[in-house]
Amino acid sequence: MIFTTYWFLLFAALTVAGFWLLPRPGWRRWWLAAACVAFHAHFAGPAGVIPIVVLMVLTYAAGRSRRPWACVVAMITCVAALCFYKYALFLIGSLVAPLSPALAEVLTRNTMALMPNAPPLAVSFFVFEFVHYLFEVRRGGEPIRSPLDFLLFAIFFPSLVAGPIKRYTQFLPSLASAVQARAETGELAEGMRRIGLGFFKKVVLADNLTLYIEAGQPHFGADGLGERWLLLIAMALRILLDFSGYSDIAIGSARLLGVRLPENFNWPYAARNLQDFWQRWHISLTSWIRDYVYIPLGGNRHGPLRRVGNGLFAFALCGLWHGPAWHFIVWGVYHGVGLGICATYTRVPTAGPALARVFQKEPLAGWALTQLYAWVGWLLFFYPVSEAWQMARQLFGL
Repeated sequence: MIFTTYWFLLFAALTVAGFWLLPRPGWRRWWLAAACVAFHAHFAGPAGVIPIVVLMVLTYAAGRSRRPWACVVAMITCVAALCFYKYALFLIGSLVAPLSPALAEVLTRNTMALMPNAPPLAVSFFVFEFVHYLFEVRRGGEPIRSPLDFLLFAIFFPSLVAGPIKRYTQFLPSLASAVQARAETGELAEGMRRIGLGFFKKVVLADNLTLYIEAGQPHFGADGLGERWLLLIAMALRILLDFSGYSDIAIGSARLLGVRLPENFNWPYAARNLQDFWQRWHISLTSWIRDYVYIPLGGNRHGPLRRVGNGLFAFALCGLWHGPAWHFIVWGVYHGVGLGICATYTRVPTAGPALARVFQKEPLAGWALTQLYAWVGWLLFFYPVSEAWQMARQLFGL
C-alpha cells in the first residue's frame, strides 16, 4: 500500500522535480541516492534499515573483490538472512514443533528476541537482486565499482517494495543515460500514463474486487454454483490487477526519472498453455527463478524426470517466496506439476499426440484449460490447503 499513500505522492513529485532541475549528472545521482535513502528509512525504520545496510556492504565488498569464494559466502549470507527474517518462525513451527514442542517454544522465543517486529522492508527483493548480482560477478561479470551506483541499484525506490526485480546490467546503463538526459515531455507523459493506469487497476478495480470477495467468501458454500464461479473470477482478476497495478506504478515512477525497469506482466490471461502463462506472469520473478534456480539445478538437460523434478523444486521455492505458509508452497508445487505435464504430455503414447493435435486445431481449448488450471489454483494462493480443496470441490458441485 506504500504507493497509494499521500506521503509517497508528495515524495515522488519532489524527487522527480529536483532530479530534472539539477543541471549536472553527478548532482542528480546524489539527489536520487538521498531520496532513495529517505524513502527506505521512512518506510522501513531503523530496525529494517540496519540488516539491509549490512547485506549491501557485504554484497558490494564481495562483488568488488571478484573472488568466487567471497561471492559464494555473500550469497549464502544473504539467503540465510532472508530465511531468518522471513521464514525462521515458519520453519520452527512446521519442522521442530511436531517433534519437540518444548524446543520449538525455546527457539521461537529466542528468535523473536533477535528479530524486529516485522521482516525488513522488501527483504525478498533485496536478497534476490543481491544474489543475481553476486552470481553474475562470480561467473565473470563486471562488478559495480562505484559505491554510489551500487547504492542506487540496491535501493532504487520505484522498484524497492514490489519489484520488478532488476538486473544490474540493464539498470545501470539506463541510469547512466537518465542522469545525462534532458527531461522529455513524451517520457514524462508516458510515466504519468503508466502511473495512472496502475492506480486505476489497484485502487479502482482491485480494491473494489477485494471488497466483493471479502463479502462473498464467507458464504461460498451456501451460494449457488454461478455465484461461486463469479467469486473465483473476481479472485483471478483481483490478483492480476493488484500485482500488475503495483508494477505499473513502479515502472511509471522510474520512467519519470528517465529509467527503464523491466516489464512484469504481459497479458497472462491470454496464455494458451502454462509455459506461456509463466512467461507472461510476474516475468521478473519467473526469469529469476529460471536463471538462478532451475538452470543451475540442471534445467531440462538431464531427461524428463530430472526436468520435472527441477521444475517442482523451483516452483515450490517460487511459492514460498510469496510468504511463509504451506499453502504458498502447495500452490507452487501445483504449478510445477502443471508445467511438468505441459512439457511431457506429448510423450504419452497415442493420447499425447492426439491431444496435441486438438490444441493445435482448437487453440481456444488450450486457452480455456490453461486459465481453468491457473484460476482454480488461486484458491491455494489465498486460502489454507484444506479450505482451498473444499472450495475447489464446491466449484464443481462435489
